[in-house]
Amino acid sequence: MLASLTILIFGLSAIAWLASSRWRKNLRRKQVMASPFPKTWRAILKRRLPFFHALPADLQLQLKRHIQVFLDEKHFVGCDGLLITDEIRVTIAAQACLLLLNRKTDFYPKLRQILVYPDAFIVDSQRQDPSGLIREQRNVLAGESWEQGQVILSWKNTLEGAANPHDGNNVVIHEFAHQLDQEDGHANGAPILARGQDYLSWSSVFNQAFNELVEDTAVGKPALFNGYGATNPAEFFAVATEVFFEKPAELNQEHPALYRELSHFYQVDPLNWH
Repeated sequence: MLASLTILIFGLSAIAWLASSRWRKNLRRKQVMASPFPKTWRAILKRRLPFFHALPADLQLQLKRHIQVFLDEKHFVGCDGLLITDEIRVTIAAQACLLLLNRKTDFYPKLRQILVYPDAFIVDSQRQDPSGLIREQRNVLAGESWEQGQVILSWKNTLEGAANPHDGNNVVIHEFAHQLDQEDGHANGAPILARGQDYLSWSSVFNQAFNELVEDTAVGKPALFNGYGATNPAEFFAVATEVFFEKPAELNQEHPALYRELSHFYQVDPLNWH
């Protein structure tokens, strides 16, 4: 009886602590959002992020509030001698938070750190070949998203992606799409959807578009999506997200069902921004 009572008290205490923790976090976020958006940050948005001015006024305001929370909660680390500045922080945060507009969000809850390199970086990895042998390989990357709570970015590629918001290539959007995909575990091209019944349509539409890209890439046929999206469904979701935000008209014309799925998921319609 005493043991059961102890377990009950412990359980209630844990629930109370979690509720209190969420309450404090939400209070902190409200306070951060209520504070003035720094003029220096506005200047960075104007200078570095041309997409910002295409947004409707309500989304501009929402994005600025999201940026404030993001920068209050996430830690940036400079690598290879790169000094982290507000220019870097705001430029990355603005593009990352673009994926959170109009959605119920916990601001990438698993994400703890954003590591930023001056340029593309080298990652050593292991790959098993068809014969079963493990081979070491070196990859030069512009970005990477880890399930352990880290995103790694090249500052040079980040700037290039931000400067041209209509080319369908944006490393920040790509890696943070992976973060959304990883919120329920491993990235598999199926992020957490609003309703259980949404997964059937999502799977059907995405599988068809993914398989088309795989076939096009295999024969060298030009496609709207970067061929890297044919690697696996997770990469296709990230690549499709880039195109959704940067080439919405082309995506809607060539893959209207896919555009509808992404618009429903992200709760925005970029066709009205361009």
